Amino acid sequence: MNNVLYYSKITLDNGSIWVLGTDKDIYYIGGYNSGFNDLSLWAKKKYPAYELIGDDQILETAVEEMKSYFDGKLTDFSFEVDYSYGTPFQQKVWHALQEVPYGETVTYTDIANQIGRPDAVRAVAGAIGANQLLIAIPCHRVIGKNGKLVGYRGGIEMKESLLKLES
Repeated sequence: MNNVLYYSKITLDNGSIWVLGTDKDIYYIGGYNSGFNDLSLWAKKKYPAYELIGDDQILETAVEEMKSYFDGKLTDFSFEVDYSYGTPFQQKVWHALQEVPYGETVTYTDIANQIGRPDAVRAVAGAIGANQLLIAIPCHRVIGKNGKLVGYRGGIEMKESLLKLES
């Protein structure tokens, strides 16, 4: 079926997460209890001609891997992500985030330096904030220069719990 995006809800001990994608790629992973409305609004903005259909089976690999991650049994995902909707700068930042190893943290300055734009720390922070693939593109691993937890689309509580899970 063309122009279809599939969604699935992952139920966890501390809430639920929505996943959106195709049989090939994942486009969106929400925050704890972010709600279907957040997913729907984002999809309508980025993919207005697409129909949203709930289908746990098509997204089974991503759902099972996410559950294994939250159970502490998986550190790397095999499912593919698609962030082609981002600007070239955002894509560069998101790619750099995928290079941050499980259990480690970096600063916004580290990412800016990694992409060869040491003067663009604020722009890097903006690109990280626009990441719609929480966990798979591990923006939770980015902390402030002072070592404090700052900004996270899924909320500081989620960021803290993800870092604790990975430690």
